[in-house]
Amino acid sequence: MFKRFNPNPDRKQVGDCVIRAVSAALGQDWETTFAEIALEGYMLCDMPSANHVWGAYLRRKGFARYVIPNECPDCYTVEDFCRDHPKGTYVLSLDGHVVTVIDGEYYDTWDSGACVPIYYWKRKDD
Repeated sequence: MFKRFNPNPDRKQVGDCVIRAVSAALGQDWETTFAEIALEGYMLCDMPSANHVWGAYLRRKGFARYVIPNECPDCYTVEDFCRDHPKGTYVLSLDGHVVTVIDGEYYDTWDSGACVPIYYWKRKDD
């Protein structure tokens, strides 16, 4: 189920999906998440939106990365993922987008349920 979520202080909806998704997954405000991921990017000499930058940040925050099973790589959607994962906190990497799933509901500024996830991060303590 889709839950509209936009913690951006100016309600911008483009270019900060990593910050919005990680903010939702960690229960942090947008500003804290942005600053901490930006610092991670500084330390890794790359942009905060680079997969390995926000991935390193999630790993330090207690997440582990997994791949999507290859049975139907082009037809398995965010909505399918939610049905298969009714409990837990996940950050899904899509093609050019990032979205968070918490207890089977996906949090985003737009309905990305038909999009196809490539890989995901799962909070270890869930």
